Amino acid sequence: MLIAGVAVAATLTAGTAIAAFAAGEGNNSGGQSIACPQPVVPAVPAQAQAEVQRELANLDKQIAEANNRLRTSAGEGGPNFVQNAILGPLASKRVAALNRIETAIGRVAAKPEGLERFATCGLGQAPAVSAPPPTTSRASSGTGNGNNSNAGNGSNSGSSAAGQTIECPLPVVQNVPAQAKAEVDRELANLSKQQAEANERLRTSVGQGGPNFVQNAILGPLKDKRVAALNRIETAIGRVAAKPEGLERFATCSLK
Repeated sequence: MLIAGVAVAATLTAGTAIAAFAAGEGNNSGGQSIACPQPVVPAVPAQAQAEVQRELANLDKQIAEANNRLRTSAGEGGPNFVQNAILGPLASKRVAALNRIETAIGRVAAKPEGLERFATCGLGQAPAVSAPPPTTSRASSGTGNGNNSNAGNGSNSGSSAAGQTIECPLPVVQNVPAQAKAEVDRELANLSKQQAEANERLRTSVGQGGPNFVQNAILGPLKDKRVAALNRIETAIGRVAAKPEGLERFATCSLK
């Protein structure tokens, strides 16, 4: 059971590198922070979700550690100190974590390529991220690494067919405050449960309904449930920190 449809990196990455980063930073100065592009994982099998989420959390931990190093080393080093002592090692750690995400997915489905493009971080703003590499694998989505979650929906309007599964984008929820973690984890588990229930409905309704059966009876209701769960995640975080916006973009699922 794959989870797909989060493929447009431009919608999830943050800004472009500031001029200081592009030219090579000077000594670390107080008040600056390290920003990294948010990884876009286009297709996550259900069997790999736990490992992928663990590595996404590891990426957050790496950023926090690098920012602490930045804070405690203010004024140290020469003109390339931040790049050589903090940003460079951070990029290497992120490459390793992103490779582990690729490997985790590759054990049970088509292995994604090019997640290393999210490895490089910058001061102030995250560097721009290149477009995903082209792929000919049909396992990634209905049109390779399609531009949105509707790319695979061309077949959604048909009646249920044996061997098909429902794919949903994996929500990327980063920097969750400790006070909200339990509730966020509960809602992430709820999303997985909703998808499993929808796939069971799909399996047991093979051959039923008219041309819009899957969309109207399964995918539509599933989207409504996911919007509610994603909104609860936003609310849980918003009680104790800045409320994230736009998690509803992970609500739409498709048929594979």
